[in-house]
Amino acid sequence: MTSDSWCDRCGEAADSGGHDACRLARMLEPPRYCPHCRRRMKVQVLPAGWSASCVEHGGTASAR
Repeated sequence: MTSDSWCDRCGEAADSGGHDACRLARMLEPPRYCPHCRRRMKVQVLPAGWSASCVEHGGTASAR
């Protein structure tokens, strides 16, 4: 599969459709799964946002 093949909220294939609820939830929630490899991400909720990291692909953080 190519880069960003997985939904970062539910972990299912991104092109499988039906991810409207995931997109809405991601406006408020951090990602749960790595969109590159589908591994569960380590998430830390901070007072000013969140950070999430994959052991293979590194991390991401919310805009502050």
